[in-house]
Amino acid sequence: MKRKIGFILATLALAAGLFLLFGRNWIAQRAFDRAIDHTVGVDQSAALADGLHAYVCGSGSPMPDAQRAGPCIAVLAGKQAFVFDAGSGSIRKLGRMGFPMDRLQAAFLTHLHSDHIDGLGELLLQAWIGGSRSTPLPVYGPDGTDRVIAAEAQLYAIDEGFRVTHHGPKVARPSGFGGEARIVTLPDNAGSRVVYDVDGVKVTAIRVNHAPVSPAFGYRIDYKGRAIAISGDTIYAPGFVAAAKGADLVFHDALNKRMVAALQAKLAERGRGDAAQIMHDIQGYHASPEDAARAAREAGAGALVLYHLVPAPPAKLIEPLFLGDAPKEFPGTLKLAQDGMIVSLPAGGKAIQFRSAW
Repeated sequence: MKRKIGFILATLALAAGLFLLFGRNWIAQRAFDRAIDHTVGVDQSAALADGLHAYVCGSGSPMPDAQRAGPCIAVLAGKQAFVFDAGSGSIRKLGRMGFPMDRLQAAFLTHLHSDHIDGLGELLLQAWIGGSRSTPLPVYGPDGTDRVIAAEAQLYAIDEGFRVTHHGPKVARPSGFGGEARIVTLPDNAGSRVVYDVDGVKVTAIRVNHAPVSPAFGYRIDYKGRAIAISGDTIYAPGFVAAAKGADLVFHDALNKRMVAALQAKLAERGRGDAAQIMHDIQGYHASPEDAARAAREAGAGALVLYHLVPAPPAKLIEPLFLGDAPKEFPGTLKLAQDGMIVSLPAGGKAIQFRSAW
């Protein structure tokens, strides 16, 4: 009897061992197959209602942050897709969010600070290869955008040659490589101007105040009665408020001056004079959370999302400290942007829907 029980236990142990050895791999393979079946080559935006959909591909700033890429907001307007700024790491976040790169019509730059364009090369490459482009991507931006685009083409010229050789010109179409700069100019007496108007989608460039950086732009996107306004980098700017009037959703940069001043003081205390000076200087050309809230309230926005957060709160506990009195200034929905956030404005209504891509 003992021998029989021992044999049974040994058999069970062997079966368990075989399952752990081979069954775990079988489960892993099934999970992998299921994942690629549901994601690879699938248009993850196909189920979205017609309207405007904003993808937060980067909510951070030049300050190091493992959770936040550099400034980037992508917008899907009906079947047309756009990217506004391309901060470091943002394009990989955008790919993970399931943004339809093959529908990308244009990129728009708010200004030429490095933290807003240091992912531009990756955007151009992804638009070319991932979006199967046969023409360069139009890139709208201030004076100097042509120089940036030319530099990107030179920087990635060797890579272009490798890809065309490897994949062939039918896949890596040489005519689709790089970008086409479209310089945005505003007359001195104009605070805004429509720079894109195609098939019901209108993009308006807005003059903002990021001195000494000039010109600097915000943008407004209108489609089927819904509107999104993006500030780029600015202090409180009456011109932005005027151009954003009636927008359903405002994305506004925000810098908490008390928190940055504390960073400045600590850096000075530890002998980091240059870094302390930078912390001093940046306080003068970004809106505070209260300023951003005031701008959104005066524009009559339905919701305000603060992005380009300086410094980004590292924990939920610190978010109220960062916001300060902003909730008192803005009566609507107020949120801090997180990478992966998607905000949907379905056409034909007033709904504003928030969700995370992960």
